[in-house]
Amino acid sequence: MIVLAGWMACASVMALLWQRQRARGNAGIVDVAWSFATAALGIWFAWSASGYGPRRALVMALAGVWGVRLGRHLLRRVSREAEDGRYRQLRREWGASGQRRLFLFFQVQAVWAVLFAAPMLAAGENARAPLAWFDAAGVAIWIVAVAGEASADRQLARFRANPANRGAVCRHGLWRYSRHPNYFFEWLHWWAYVLLAIGSPYWWVPPAGALVMLWFLMKITGIPPTEAQALRSRGEAYRDYQRTTSAFFPWPPAQEHVR
Repeated sequence: MIVLAGWMACASVMALLWQRQRARGNAGIVDVAWSFATAALGIWFAWSASGYGPRRALVMALAGVWGVRLGRHLLRRVSREAEDGRYRQLRREWGASGQRRLFLFFQVQAVWAVLFAAPMLAAGENARAPLAWFDAAGVAIWIVAVAGEASADRQLARFRANPANRGAVCRHGLWRYSRHPNYFFEWLHWWAYVLLAIGSPYWWVPPAGALVMLWFLMKITGIPPTEAQALRSRGEAYRDYQRTTSAFFPWPPAQEHVR
């Protein structure tokens, strides 16, 4: 019942935000909404769960900090920049049916918010007491993941803020080792709940969620549209980046490119 209520709440919020983007012409608000909605649902789900109290509180804290950090970062970007090129391309491709398809897209994001809050519910249902080594390991993974994603976001923001870098490809910091370090660390973050759910009757939900997240990032909403837009805007410079740098998992770059 709580999952259904969560979906209904998210669907209503997404419908309102679809109206907002229709008026302002910036669909990037959907990414902001997904971050905050997933965190809010994760907090609610963990609070409503029947597991060990300290672990539930831990899950609520982790979900909240993760969502606020990511949501604020995306909100600053949406507020200060023109609509993301991925959404402009969708508008061009969809033509007259664009608003109808965007409405469906926003509603799919509501479903995904529920889907990715489910690992937090599974961890909240873990009644195993007291907190153990796997809880500490989960927190350690969360710290590495959130810190890594925040660093990648800051590095890219600094690079893009420099007018001299217009049309160039960021190869600084974590972006030297992965074309999408922000996506990698975002994916890594979901493994924290895998460990926190050890002993839960729904232990299988977090690893399933992490695998679905990997599929989305690699094949659906992450890398493919982002790289298509990068090729349109940066051309051969980005093709060289593709030849020399790992797409997802951080790895030393090939020596083909010389700075």
